[in-house]
Amino acid sequence: MKNVLWFVFGIAGGFVLAHLVNKDPRGHELLADVDARITEFTDRMSDAYREQESRFTGLVDEVKDAAAGAAQAAKSAASDALGSAADAASDVVDKAQDAVSDAADKAQDAVADVADKAKTAAGKAKSAAKKLAD
Repeated sequence: MKNVLWFVFGIAGGFVLAHLVNKDPRGHELLADVDARITEFTDRMSDAYREQESRFTGLVDEVKDAAAGAAQAAKSAASDALGSAADAASDVVDKAQDAVSDAADKAQDAVADVADKAKTAAGKAKSAAKKLAD
């Protein structure tokens, strides 16, 4: 509590002293010079802050653009991979259909050959049976 009281007295004393110094022309000139320096300092700090803020804003924008570009590239790569996989699957299905069709044709030819041979064998057996019967 004692420290707070001294702090308040110090501030009040500073205001009284500044008021008295401001009444004197030389003191008024001194306070105006101090005020100008403080204003110059705060202006420089404000400019530096705004400059740094614009740098950060530029960096953030660049990062956002880079992230969007990477996302687009990943999307494009995934789309290309999916298209390639679909083409490969289509090729496999086409080849499988061709193989099945070829196998069915060969099986049909084999059945026809077996049927022809069976017919020929039946004809020979009939001729042999006719000769035996005579």
